[in-house]
Amino acid sequence: MVTLVIAPEYGYTLAVSVLSSVLVTGFGFKVGAYRKVAGVPLPQMYADEVEAKKDRKKQIFNCKQRVHQNTLEGFGSYLVTLLIAGLRYPVASAGLGLVWCAGRVAYSYGYTSGDPAKRQWGAFGHIGDLGLLGLTGKIAFDMIMST
Repeated sequence: MVTLVIAPEYGYTLAVSVLSSVLVTGFGFKVGAYRKVAGVPLPQMYADEVEAKKDRKKQIFNCKQRVHQNTLEGFGSYLVTLLIAGLRYPVASAGLGLVWCAGRVAYSYGYTSGDPAKRQWGAFGHIGDLGLLGLTGKIAFDMIMST
């Protein structure tokens, strides 16, 4: 049987989970605000490719939309691994979560510069993803081996 004891330091993990959620929500607000500037009406997800090539604002809108969607695509697995890994490794998990957040911010700045190739600025954020995945895997392994 496994006994779960949550250390007070788990508060750091929870604080990073809140920060992460605020970050993702902020990306969504940026898309909504820039939609008007670019003149991309709802319910269109993106500006048409031809229009985006002609109009820099539409291109940047598409980039902002892609940042938000790309972040959402991996957010569920990131959050699950953050919260699980934080049960045993709260400070390390919070640190890895902050690396993920910083990577997402750098990715956003690079991508929305109008040059999507600059999204690579945020590649270091994968250290957070992979670290959390590794810690969660270690917890699973340790639990299985203790039976």
